[in-house]
Amino acid sequence: FAWDSVSLGLLKGCPRLYYYTMIEGYQPKGEGIHLRFGIEYHKALQDYDIYRSIGMEHEDALRDVVKELLQRTIDFNPSEEHYGSAAKYKSRQNLVRTVIWYLEKYPSEKDPAKTYILEDGRPAVELSFRLDLDFGPEVPDQIGRGPYLLTGHLDRVVNYQDDLFWMDRKTTKSTPGDFYFSQYDPDNQVTLYSIASKVILKSPVKGGMIDAAQVMIDASRFQRGFVFRSEDRIQEWLDDLKIKLEENEHYAEQDYWPQNDRHCGSYRSEETGSTGCPFREVCGKSPRMREPFLKSKFNKLEEVDRWNPLKPR
Repeated sequence: FAWDSVSLGLLKGCPRLYYYTMIEGYQPKGEGIHLRFGIEYHKALQDYDIYRSIGMEHEDALRDVVKELLQRTIDFNPSEEHYGSAAKYKSRQNLVRTVIWYLEKYPSEKDPAKTYILEDGRPAVELSFRLDLDFGPEVPDQIGRGPYLLTGHLDRVVNYQDDLFWMDRKTTKSTPGDFYFSQYDPDNQVTLYSIASKVILKSPVKGGMIDAAQVMIDASRFQRGFVFRSEDRIQEWLDDLKIKLEENEHYAEQDYWPQNDRHCGSYRSEETGSTGCPFREVCGKSPRMREPFLKSKFNKLEEVDRWNPLKPR
């Protein structure tokens, strides 16, 4: 009943992909490097935003952020033997460099995007949200239907040129030019964040701001892009979502999630930048051979370690 941009994106792309990932908990071996890199990157920038909002000077905040990042990642030393070429990009050294270079490019005293301060005095950083929809699945042993929840976390809300924008920070191997930013229009996560930001802040939000960090082996570079959603597009997204979740109720009732074979080659991982579904080879096997193949080629996460839209940060 709780859905975030990750689980929705999987379901919309291919129900079988959603089943293997979210319900069964299978993860391609080596994929954890990208999640860890992204989490640490976001955490470091979040800490900086908070330190600056309470009056800490830039150099002091930067020093503390880097010190804490180094302490948290003492165990983060991905090898090429386990992670292949990804280890060259998603290394501890490149993580620290990318954080430092980003904060040198966008120090708060020079960045026109200023962290928005909420009514209670807290900086609008890492805002978790849970939004009730006006429809939902049948609730066992109860009358009627319970609401679905839309959940997630906004990296930051900023005031930019007298307008509010939600901000999302992303890392990529791709060049962050016009072609890169075009992938976010339309985009499942962007529309969800556009809905959430207006509900959380109870104020008009003009759009989204995406700060993309291209992580290369020997350098990092950054580009800022903007995305917008009109009210009629948001309503259309919600109408489509209702149909999609009703379809998923049918899959759950039948305990069968069909594959979308048109998505096998077009799937793109936001974390790795790679194309092609990680389970494509699995679906190419006879149904009776898939389970042993999955167990040999993938990690099956314990339930407590699986992606959970309700897990707080």
